Amino acid sequence: MPHLEIGKHGFTLDGEPFRLLSGGLHYFRVHPEQWADRLHKARLMGLNTVETYVPWNLHQPRPDRFVMEEGLDLPRFLELAAAEGLFVLLRPGPYICGEWEGGGIPAWLLAEPDIQLRSRDPRFMAAVEDYVARLLTSVRPYLASRGGPVLAVQVENEYGAYGDDTAYLEQLAGLLCGHGVDVPLFTCDQPADLERGSLPGVLATANFGSRSARHLAELRAQRPEGPLMTSEFWIGWFDRWGAHHVVRDPDETARELDEVLATGASVNFYMFHGGTNFGFTNGANDKHTYRPTVTSYDYDAPLDEAGDPTPKYAAFRKVIAKYAPVPEEPVPVPGPKLSPRAVPLTETAGLLAHAGLLGEAVAAHRPLGMEELEQDFGFVLYEAELGRQGPVLLEVEHVRDRAQVFVDGQPVGVLERESHEHALAFTVPRAGARLTVLVENQGRVNYGQGIHDRKGLLGKVLLDGADLAGWTSRPLPLTRLDDLPFSSGVRTVVGPAFHRATFEVTEPADAFLHLDGWTKGNAWINGFALGRYWSRGPQRSLYVPAPVLRRGTNEVVVLELHAAHRARTVALRPEPDLGPTEE
Repeated sequence: MPHLEIGKHGFTLDGEPFRLLSGGLHYFRVHPEQWADRLHKARLMGLNTVETYVPWNLHQPRPDRFVMEEGLDLPRFLELAAAEGLFVLLRPGPYICGEWEGGGIPAWLLAEPDIQLRSRDPRFMAAVEDYVARLLTSVRPYLASRGGPVLAVQVENEYGAYGDDTAYLEQLAGLLCGHGVDVPLFTCDQPADLERGSLPGVLATANFGSRSARHLAELRAQRPEGPLMTSEFWIGWFDRWGAHHVVRDPDETARELDEVLATGASVNFYMFHGGTNFGFTNGANDKHTYRPTVTSYDYDAPLDEAGDPTPKYAAFRKVIAKYAPVPEEPVPVPGPKLSPRAVPLTETAGLLAHAGLLGEAVAAHRPLGMEELEQDFGFVLYEAELGRQGPVLLEVEHVRDRAQVFVDGQPVGVLERESHEHALAFTVPRAGARLTVLVENQGRVNYGQGIHDRKGLLGKVLLDGADLAGWTSRPLPLTRLDDLPFSSGVRTVVGPAFHRATFEVTEPADAFLHLDGWTKGNAWINGFALGRYWSRGPQRSLYVPAPVLRRGTNEVVVLELHAAHRARTVALRPEPDLGPTEE
């Protein structure tokens, strides 16, 4: 059984000096049929370890339900890592950040109006203990102490950037140990936050992406003994809607890596392979302005979103070879791609007209938030009656995150949290007209105090200064679209609509769905939620993993929230479009 020890001067594994050469590979961002391929390519680059977060919110979507199957089959991922000869650094949270929805903390906790997340709040800690117990029941056999690949487990995640309650961290460490974790624990923080986020007796590691020698010196100054390690060596970055696609020069990052390894430090690339925020799982940041993260988590990593080696792969492999053995096999070649084709979407179903097939309305005096509706992801459709005709002013205290407003089915405007918009003036055509507000959760905040990020129409909703009462709130998680009655020959659609088509595939292969001329929405292939698209960019295509496709007939569905070009055509192409980079 492998035994990792934390010595005064470094790691030892089974009594021999050991350096962790690790890379981030989040199983929940990769189709499970592609796990083995990505793990194999990690070993070929010279890595001996992979790191993964564990998303609490996906594994425990409701307090009484725990999921550990298909794309969330963590034990299978750990078995595949072991079969490839790789160790694993496990980062179970409860908070993971990771540009992931809510930092991985389940939305159902926010149904408690005054709960304090990432704290000793008894309600939060009771939920954490239940999560840890359920998780470790499945994961405990894979600890290195039991012959498995998991060498070490992280306590919390960058807590020093959030708080300074050592007792909270001690409780978490106690929970992990109490449920059978007997491998080394570690914390990670940016150097400036190290003291607030570290824990006596637990290995402290640092996160950074540049000035490596300086940051490692800061770590050594604060921790005179023990291994030097960067748990997040940032070799790329994530993208947000409305900005540029972020890239880092391969030679520059290779030089930084050389600087890290020359000190004798251990390293974990963040990321080795980023993957994809499939469906509605992207997070957001809110530093006085809300900024949602895009669907792609390509991260400009050594393996791109489709698992193909980038220039960083070869550059990093060359640096690693100076310090550790690297397999003699050549750099992997790019995988096969689907041949390009255009797919006209000829069938349509309006969202507003068929909302009753997608969710059940709940009546209340005021609009209900997503968390009150026991909803995690997707949209909420709010409706109320307008008592009089003529010009009116609608004011919403909090729009979380983007509201499309309709009167009798006709669009009258959009309110965006990102633009700090709260008011909309329009004309009501008749007394008794129907006000409809479609609100999109664009991703819960994953960093900082903003993680208490409830969704929907929140606070007061006023019409000409008076409370507007008598609402229905309809959750639209869009987990199943099978019941939608699609029609052919619909030429013009007003308002959000689903568009559908089928296409033929001879041999499934990776592809990218391009949505040129479409405005904003979501896409599915064969029921698999690819993610969000938005003409705001930078991202203009969605990754289609080969295992999502099948031989023969395949189905594509696009939810367009505004309007598509008249042809309503999408394209499957062999290459992505992640948008322009900053000059």
